[in-house]
Amino acid sequence: RFHAPADDSQSTLRRRGSIDDKSHHPRRLLIDIATIERAILEQEDTNGDYQITIEDSGPKVLKVPTASSNGNRTMEVRGTYMLSNLLQEMALAKDCGLRQVVIDEERLSENPVNRLSRMIRTTFWNGLVRCMDEAGIQKICADPKNTKPGAQPIIYVPFGDAPALEYYTGVARDLASLNIRVVRLPRDITPQYVKSINNQFGILTLAADVSYDAGGRLVYKPLPFVVPGGRFNEQYGWDSYFEALGLLADGRVQLAKNMVDNFVYEIKHYGKILNANRSYYLTRSQPPFLTDMALKVYDALSDPLRDEWLRNALSAAITEYHTVWTCAPRLDPVTGLSCYHPTGIGMPPETESTHFDHIVAPYAERLGIDVAEYKRLYAADAIHEPELDAYFVHDRAVRESGHDTTYRLERRCASLATVDLNCLLYRYEVDLASAIDLHFGGSMATDGHVSTSAEWRQRAEARRTAMDRYLWNESKGLYFDYDVELKEQSAYESVTALWALWAGCASQEQAARLVDAACRRFEAAGGLVSGTEESRGRITLLRPNRQWDYPYGWAPHQMLAWCGLYAYGYATVARRLAYRWLYTITRAFVDFNGVVPEKFDVVGMTHRFQVEYGNVGVDFKMVPREGFGWMNASYQVGLTYLTSHMRRALGALTEPEVFFERAGWSTDASASHTPASTPMPVPVFAMADARRLRGVTPLHCALEAALSPTDSPAYFDMPLTATTDDPRTPASPGSDSTADDGNTPSTTKELL
Repeated sequence: RFHAPADDSQSTLRRRGSIDDKSHHPRRLLIDIATIERAILEQEDTNGDYQITIEDSGPKVLKVPTASSNGNRTMEVRGTYMLSNLLQEMALAKDCGLRQVVIDEERLSENPVNRLSRMIRTTFWNGLVRCMDEAGIQKICADPKNTKPGAQPIIYVPFGDAPALEYYTGVARDLASLNIRVVRLPRDITPQYVKSINNQFGILTLAADVSYDAGGRLVYKPLPFVVPGGRFNEQYGWDSYFEALGLLADGRVQLAKNMVDNFVYEIKHYGKILNANRSYYLTRSQPPFLTDMALKVYDALSDPLRDEWLRNALSAAITEYHTVWTCAPRLDPVTGLSCYHPTGIGMPPETESTHFDHIVAPYAERLGIDVAEYKRLYAADAIHEPELDAYFVHDRAVRESGHDTTYRLERRCASLATVDLNCLLYRYEVDLASAIDLHFGGSMATDGHVSTSAEWRQRAEARRTAMDRYLWNESKGLYFDYDVELKEQSAYESVTALWALWAGCASQEQAARLVDAACRRFEAAGGLVSGTEESRGRITLLRPNRQWDYPYGWAPHQMLAWCGLYAYGYATVARRLAYRWLYTITRAFVDFNGVVPEKFDVVGMTHRFQVEYGNVGVDFKMVPREGFGWMNASYQVGLTYLTSHMRRALGALTEPEVFFERAGWSTDASASHTPASTPMPVPVFAMADARRLRGVTPLHCALEAALSPTDSPAYFDMPLTATTDDPRTPASPGSDSTADDGNTPSTTKELL
């Protein structure tokens, strides 16, 4: 990336010379970093945020010395994009300890699609890696989210993990200046115990490679993992699934595998996949994706022991399925469907101290005491208020859903059998059925019980029947959440209805109606919006906007929709939606100094807005170093949906409507192919998903029944991996290749 001058004595910037004439040879800039950085910030960064964006009012041109003239001549760097890239490249060079550097002009004018994809692959993922080893613990202990101000840092170790206890006790001893306390959790982690440590924030241990040397000494190597954004130091629940998709697309198989191993560890020692590995999340999970996550990692592994690894991961998923999602309090026995319903007690302790004051105030006023005193007495169980108890159950459930917050779920989440959760559990059931058939001969022993593919098919069919009865709305052609207390469907129209396509639980007829209804309701200029404006309701000072409502769009909703649409024969719709989303990301990346935020306003196509919790990923100086986990993944996965024509248009920042009109691209909701065909380019993971679900979901059963024994659809018979001339493809399974992107292949073999 950087070329350090060979001879510092000859690289001094002597003067601002005349402008070098343009030539056919690539030009290179000779940069004294301190000088040029100061010049560009003083001239171009007019709002003082250490970024060069379209909101700055500088002249947008800077003369920079050229290497070919040894700094005696200059060339002009023009425009927001090239100037911001220059600022970024200098910042990255400083990270490498350089004071002077030679930068190719082509690096500053690089195709933005190639640049962003390359930065995700070579820089952003690395910036999001954390590890709970001795070095990582020092950063984690300094995180205010894990330690109360002025309190002692705490590392919580599971009751049954003796090697972890030994290792972290040693870490605490070696890092004596940090005053770390290591606490062994009880064997039975009850909600009452978790409440008792509300004021003792701490980090929870994760998986490690454990061995012993020849002298019998412990060799303990915690597994690195990826976090959602730069301010996080923990592995999160559903974020990790989407991050894993991006990591796998970029060949970072070991990191994705580590994250599965951490989830298996959490289920074994903490009883569930946690919201994140912090002490106050011990009673709360998040949307479950473990089966598909494990199977996608399995497909990428070349380890001869991968079958045993898969058995272990699926066994953990079965345990989670039975002990978390299909038992009280999350299972509704009447409908047979599940709800988000964590078991935590009282006020969530991780929020800001005044977060719930407006909720508590009426109750405090009723007793004639101030809010602070009421909260103290409520936390000490000196006050019992059933209405407030119910409020906090629902509040915690919203956080467990991952959709915190939205008016769709507010004050009722624990009573809702949501579309998204039941789609995920349906996918668990069909994943387990197909995996047990494909890899374990129809039955698999787990913890003294033998699971068969037949029983998981029966569970899937029972859930699909219940979803059709309670969640499907025939008149509107959409799936809706079902309130198990009021015994009625919610009226909120949510884009999570499209998760039914990803899960495969919709019939082909339902899919046709669903796609038509969803495109009319949720397709916005910049991608899929979380819900409709009508469902959200009127926004006022007393009723502010919520980040998972209209007009905001999120990476998980886009990625699951693309996958489901392609599988059901709506490749044109999937590619169109992918183009909208990737354009929104690329436009912000070009105009705002390389920003990759947590979310977008997809109606206004902007990341600049005020909403609860802000917008993670926008606050950086000079260069973004992490992006945002699932946003990075959506970009890398989304590129595999685009045709070469679409990718070229994206690189030229052609607005979606302009591109669709000029290219004659369909903008309706009609099917573009039969699900039995595989229109090129085939998106990453599409073939593996189709092969795995053969004969399991309604879609794939219908396909198989319609075909003669000698007429299998191409994607059923193709191998799970394919060779390709796309330079983004890892050289081998498990490779951590970081080779640069090349141009988009012109062939149809655009597979990863």
